[in-house]
Amino acid sequence: MTHVEHGFGPVWDGESRILVLGSMPSPKSRDVAFYYMHPRNRFWPLMAAIFEDDPGETPQSRCAFALRHHVALWDVVASCDIVGASDASIRNVEANDPEPLLRHAPIVRIVTTGAKAAQLYRRLIEPRLTEAGITVPMTQLPSTSPANAAMSFDRLLDAYRPAFRSAASGE
Repeated sequence: MTHVEHGFGPVWDGESRILVLGSMPSPKSRDVAFYYMHPRNRFWPLMAAIFEDDPGETPQSRCAFALRHHVALWDVVASCDIVGASDASIRNVEANDPEPLLRHAPIVRIVTTGAKAAQLYRRLIEPRLTEAGITVPMTQLPSTSPANAAMSFDRLLDAYRPAFRSAASGE
């Protein structure tokens, strides 16, 4: 068990419409200070398929891609104790606070990438947002991690595409 800090902030701007929340970045993502950077994580290939656009390979190109498509990126966890990249091992969580982002961007949908992100969001973030009068629907999506090998790319695409399309149309 290692105590880790998230180490980098959210990606968003005043035109972001969908907020993607993971649990805690993998060690590879923390090393390069950007989201979904493990080479076998399927998040960026999914985004390429959904938007029919190339996110590139670098943090800079992927940041530009996300903003171009009105996607905000962050994680539920600001710091925690964790073993490697295992969501199941996450303990002693301090959550991020997306309230300022939600007040300054026209976010119409929040999606969580994986069961642990959804569980922590519901327990640690959603009650605070409700108390603050912020009600943005949240959709739990499957993890894009290589650890979720049972979920094929096509099944992931079938799960992700409707959430991103509904956010793009403002639903």
